[in-house]
Amino acid sequence: MRVLGIDPGSRRTGFGVVDRHGTRLALVAHGTIAPPPRLDLPPRLHHIAERVGALIEEHAPECVAVEEAFYHESVHSTLVLGHVRGAILVAVVARGAAIAEYSPREIKMSVTGNGGASKQQVSFMVKRLLGIRGTVAPDAADALAVALCHLNRARGPARQQAVQAAARGLEALLQRRRQGTA
Repeated sequence: MRVLGIDPGSRRTGFGVVDRHGTRLALVAHGTIAPPPRLDLPPRLHHIAERVGALIEEHAPECVAVEEAFYHESVHSTLVLGHVRGAILVAVVARGAAIAEYSPREIKMSVTGNGGASKQQVSFMVKRLLGIRGTVAPDAADALAVALCHLNRARGPARQQAVQAAARGLEALLQRRRQGTA
């Protein structure tokens, strides 16, 4: 399964593409989308949406996982982040890709085991899980964490179904033993 993770930002939007083959994870690409700094918001949104669309076309992910908006102390920052997320979601839908959204806490919990982990802890675990040597831009590390979160969660339903099937089998066996037929 291939996932494109996105960490939205109006100045720098992080992206990371990760493949999972069985239990193996493989880094495909990562980086940041940084519109020219002097652009007003609408052209920045267009730049981000165009680049996200190009990444989808280039890497053909099965799913695009996006960090949900979190609330800043500044209402203006929260609103701008909402605009960026909207532009990204439109670009994803326009290309027919599936979308998954995760809160910052879910992402940190999935990658580090701690929902309150620092950016440094997230970056460390991303690099360790993907075998990355050297530095990774903070926004790209966050985007890779979003992709890893989705890959961890995507395995969840299959595991849960297996556990439920095993529990049903055990219950049936115990029932037959109680009835004396086993």
